[in-house]
Amino acid sequence: MPSIYQRITDFNKPFLPDMIKLKYEAMAENIFRFYRGTCHLFYQDLAAAQALPKSPLTWICGDLHLENFGSYKGDNHMVYFDLNDFDEGLLAPAAWELVRMLTSIIIAFENLELEEIKAVNMARQFMKNYATTLTRGKAMEIDPRTAKGIVCTFLTAVEKRKQKELLKKRTIEKKKKLALSLSHEKHFELEKPLKKELSHLIDEWIKTSNDGPYNFEVKDVAFRFAGTGSVGIRRYLFLLKSVNTKNKYLLLDMKQARVSSVMPYVKVPQPQWASEAERVIAIQQRMQSVLPALLGTIEFNGNPYTLQQMQPTEDEINFELIKDRYRDIYQVIDDMALLTASAQLRSAGRQGSAIIDELIAFGENADWQEALLNYALQYAKQVKRDYKEFVKGYKAEKY
Repeated sequence: MPSIYQRITDFNKPFLPDMIKLKYEAMAENIFRFYRGTCHLFYQDLAAAQALPKSPLTWICGDLHLENFGSYKGDNHMVYFDLNDFDEGLLAPAAWELVRMLTSIIIAFENLELEEIKAVNMARQFMKNYATTLTRGKAMEIDPRTAKGIVCTFLTAVEKRKQKELLKKRTIEKKKKLALSLSHEKHFELEKPLKKELSHLIDEWIKTSNDGPYNFEVKDVAFRFAGTGSVGIRRYLFLLKSVNTKNKYLLLDMKQARVSSVMPYVKVPQPQWASEAERVIAIQQRMQSVLPALLGTIEFNGNPYTLQQMQPTEDEINFELIKDRYRDIYQVIDDMALLTASAQLRSAGRQGSAIIDELIAFGENADWQEALLNYALQYAKQVKRDYKEFVKGYKAEKY
């Protein structure tokens, strides 16, 4: 098999070179960020191993890990905690989603310097509550009314955040006009012709699309750096201003959609999506309980993009802050298991995915659980070896 260097650099060749340097820097920070940035390695290795027990076909987000759950405001104005990244989503065995998540628990606990036995217990708890939720056959959702413990505290806090707070962090005032702040560590300046082209694109989308915000116009555009696995793709941030309401602004994220890194290893037929962006949004619509307030797709220079409003309520649970609070971590993992099962139940029976009765039967049969845990434990050791090799190469400036 090719070296880690070869596998990582080959995968990232199509991406923006300057951004890939930042991606490698982020991946070198710790083993969990390395895991987040190498979803393609995970599925290459999983396909080669062919070690998982048979499981029903479900819609999966494809890159399920602890930081791909978060809060957002739905189009009904309620705040939810749910799966929040569907770039790698497609139709695949349910076990693929589960073992990606279980491995993330093992790796995250090591990164937090927590004992492996705690990680193993937490992984078992995840599978237990996932299976229990499946056996009920009913998708659930988590909002401030239904949340418990630390998740309730988290959602109650983010629910109080205002758009002004988000704008204050992301913008500056220039000549009495608001503009995107280029001193923000995740904003990068664009060349004027590209800014003009992008501004025109979104202004036209607002005028002609049913998904766009009514009576807004573009005031500024910047390149946006975000995430880990998706760093290197083209991503833009727009500052929109209402033409009717004074001092009313929105932030819009435009993210390039590419072929799922899971796709080369899936043997089952996939729907014929109009574009990769349509795939991402369609799977999100199937799996999430309530959709975010603004969601759409667009094409630019022959490439598909997803569009989504940035919200002050978007956030993730910071496990570093609660690593000494085992009960709180237990509650979060329990909720993540419930949400994973609920997303699969919600999207059941759609274009080849298993029906709810099949998912219930899978939940009732616990035979698969130890096999998935054993694979996750062994693969976590592989990730440690790969990370060590990656860091060695990164420090030697190979990347």
